[in-house]
Amino acid sequence: MTALASPAALASADAIPSADDLIARVLSYHKGAPVDLLREAYEFSRDKHAGQTRYSGDPYYGHTVAVAMLLADLRLDAATIMCGLLHDTVEDTDATLSEVSERFGADVAELVDGVTKLGQMELTSKRTKQAENLQKLVVAITRDVRVLLVKLCDRLHNMRTLHHIPRPDKRERIARETLDIYAPLARRVGVNRVCVELEDLAFRNINANAYESIVRRLNELRATRSEAVASVSMALSERLQESGIDGRVFGREKRPYSIWRKLERKHVSFDEIADIYAFRIIVSEPDDCYRALGVVHQSYRCVHDRFRDYISTPKPNNYRSLHTTIIGPRNTRVELQIRTEEMEAIAETGVAAHWRYKSGRYAYDPKSAEAAGGDPLARLRPFVEILEQGGDPDEFLEHAKLEMFVDQVYSFTPKGDLIALPSGATPLDFAFAVHTELGYTAVAAKINGRKRPLRTRLTNGDVVEIVKGGVRQPPAGWEDLVITGRARAAIRKLIRSSEEEEFSRIGRVIAEHAFMREGKEFSEKKLEDAIKRLERDNAEALYIDLGRGRLTSGDLLEAVYPGHRDLRRAQPGDREVIEDEKAALYISGRGLTPGVSVHFAGCCSPIPGDRIVGVVLPGKGLEVHVIDCEVLASHEEDDEAAGSGWVDLRWTPEASSEAVSIGRLTATVSNEPGALAEIAGAVGEARGNIVNIRTWSRSRDFFDMVFDVEVFDARHLSNILAALKTCERVITVERARSPQTGNEEPQE
Repeated sequence: MTALASPAALASADAIPSADDLIARVLSYHKGAPVDLLREAYEFSRDKHAGQTRYSGDPYYGHTVAVAMLLADLRLDAATIMCGLLHDTVEDTDATLSEVSERFGADVAELVDGVTKLGQMELTSKRTKQAENLQKLVVAITRDVRVLLVKLCDRLHNMRTLHHIPRPDKRERIARETLDIYAPLARRVGVNRVCVELEDLAFRNINANAYESIVRRLNELRATRSEAVASVSMALSERLQESGIDGRVFGREKRPYSIWRKLERKHVSFDEIADIYAFRIIVSEPDDCYRALGVVHQSYRCVHDRFRDYISTPKPNNYRSLHTTIIGPRNTRVELQIRTEEMEAIAETGVAAHWRYKSGRYAYDPKSAEAAGGDPLARLRPFVEILEQGGDPDEFLEHAKLEMFVDQVYSFTPKGDLIALPSGATPLDFAFAVHTELGYTAVAAKINGRKRPLRTRLTNGDVVEIVKGGVRQPPAGWEDLVITGRARAAIRKLIRSSEEEEFSRIGRVIAEHAFMREGKEFSEKKLEDAIKRLERDNAEALYIDLGRGRLTSGDLLEAVYPGHRDLRRAQPGDREVIEDEKAALYISGRGLTPGVSVHFAGCCSPIPGDRIVGVVLPGKGLEVHVIDCEVLASHEEDDEAAGSGWVDLRWTPEASSEAVSIGRLTATVSNEPGALAEIAGAVGEARGNIVNIRTWSRSRDFFDMVFDVEVFDARHLSNILAALKTCERVITVERARSPQTGNEEPQE
C-alpha cells in the first residue's frame, strides 16, 4: 500500500503534481481508469479555480489536486478521485452540479453534491453549527461512504496547511472540530493512517507546548534506543526464520497524541510509558499469525493479561491482529502486533482497503469486507439511529460524541452474535444496541445465565439475555442506567413521545370543554383556520401546547372565533347604515372640499377599518376606494389628464361606533338541506345581519352564493368570515372584491 503523500510535498505552487502525475498514480492500481476523464477533471478544476489562492498564497486548485492524490494513495476508484478534484467547484466557482453531471457523469455529481461544503447558516452558536454539519455529514455518508473518504482527505490537507491561517482562534476551532469529529469518524471506518495524522495535527494546534515537548523527548529517546530497537527486530526475525515462518518485522513508534492521551489517562510520566516502541510481525496467512505467536512466547516471557486476540474477535471497525507483550532483551517490555498483509492494509486504511476489481469494474466490494471479518461501515449505523431518534442538533452532537470516544467491551447474545459496547456499558445499553424496541421493553437481564439488574456493568465475554416486559416505557432513573449515545437518544425520544401523547390527550379535553362552555359543537374542522392563526403545524401540535399550558382555552376560542372576547353588545339593526348620502359624516381627509358629493365604489365596498383613498371624478364628485382596489389603477391616467389626484381619506371614530356598513361575501356551499340555516346561524352568532342573499351558480353538489351583511367594521367582517369557515357545509368563503361578483341572474 502506497504511503500517504507527505505534508511538505505540496508546500508551494511549483510542487503541485501535474495531471500526468495523478494519472500515473491511479493507473498503478487501477489499470482501466478513464484517463481522459481524469485529465479533463484536473483541467476543469484548475480553470474554474483560476485566480483563487489559499492563505499560503498558493493557487487554490493545488488543494484539490492534493486531495485527489491522497485519495489515490488510498487506492480509490476514478469517480472518487474526480470528486476530490471537483469537490469545491460547485460552491466556490460558477460551476453547477448539472454541468458536472453532464461532463463527468451522475455518479461524480452525486459525490460532489454530498461533499460540497454546507452553506452558511444563521444558527444560535458555533456548537449548533457543528452539530448541524455533523448531522448532514452522517446523512451523506449513509448514501455513499466515499463522501466520508473525500471529506477526510479534504480535512487532512486543510490540517496540513492550517498554520497558514493567521487567526489563532480560527486555527484552534478547526483543530478542535477535527479532534472531536473527523478523527473519530476516520477511526470508526478503520482509516487509521488518516486518523492518527489528523490527531497529531490537531494536537499540535491546540496544545503546541505539549506537542513540542513530546516530540523533543521522542527525538532524545530515538537517539538512545535505536540500537536496542534494531537488535529486537533482528532477534525476532531470526526466531521466525528458524521456525520456517516467512514474515517481516519492523518497529513502530507511538504517535505524540497517543502518548499524550496515555499520560492524561494513566497519570504516568513519559519514562513510565512502556509501549512507546512496539513491533509488528507481518506474515502471509492467518495460521502463520498463531504460529508466530507460539514462537515468540516460547522464546520470551509474556506479560500476564497483555494478550488480545482480535483475529477471532475483530474490533467493530474490522481491525484484526494478535497483540501481546513480552520481556525482551535487556529486560525491557516489548509490545508486539502480529497480522497478515491483508490485516495490515485493513488496519491502516479500513474501508478503503476493500476497493478492488470485481466483474471487470474497480469498486468497493462488500463481500471482501465481510470475508475479512465484517463490514466496517456497520460502525456508522449507530449515528444514523441517533439521528432517527430526533431531538435538537446539540443533543445529537452530545450523543454522537459518546459513541465516538469509547474504550470497547465485547459481549455476546445467547446466539453468539458479538455486540461491541463502550467500557462501563450496562445490559440496557446492550438491549438498545441489539434493537431499539428491545431496549424499550427491557425489564431485566440474565448475564452468563444469572439474573442481574439493568444497572450491572458488563465485562468482556459476558453472554447477555434481555428479559422483556409488555409495556414500552422509559425506565426509572434511566440517566444512571445507560452510557451510550444510541441508548440515551432512544430513551429521550420515548420520553418525548410519551409526554406528547399525554399532553395531546389533555389538550383535546381542554379544547372540547372550551367549546362546550360557549355552547358550540366541537369538531377538528373548526380548528383549521385557528391552527394557521396560532402558527401550529397541525391539530396534534395545538393539543400538545394546550396540554402543556403554552396556549389557553381563551386563546383557542379567540383564534377559532376572532372577536368573541369583544365586550360590545350592540346589534347592527340598532344603528343606521353608512350610505352615499351620509358618507361625508363618516369620512374626513386633508383636501376634502366641503359640500363635495361623496359616494362609495361598488367595486370594493369600503367599510370602516379599511384603508381608503378618494378619486375625484369630473362631474361625479369623490369616489371612495379601498387602497388595494384593482380599479384604482385605471384612474391614474385620467387623474393626470384632468390635473387632479387621489385624496388620502380616513374614517371618523363615529363610523364604527355609531353606524354599520354593508360587507359583501361570496361562498361555495354544499347543496344539501340545512346549509342556509347553518350559514345564517353562524352569521347571527357573530352578531352580523344578512340583508341580501342570492344564489348565482348551482350544481348537483354545490352552489355559489353572494350575500350582504351589516357589520360594524372590517374586523367584524373578518370575525364573520372566520365563523363561516368553521361551518361543515361551507366549502370556501371570502370577502367579495370584484364589481361583477353576484351580478349574474339568480338560478331557478
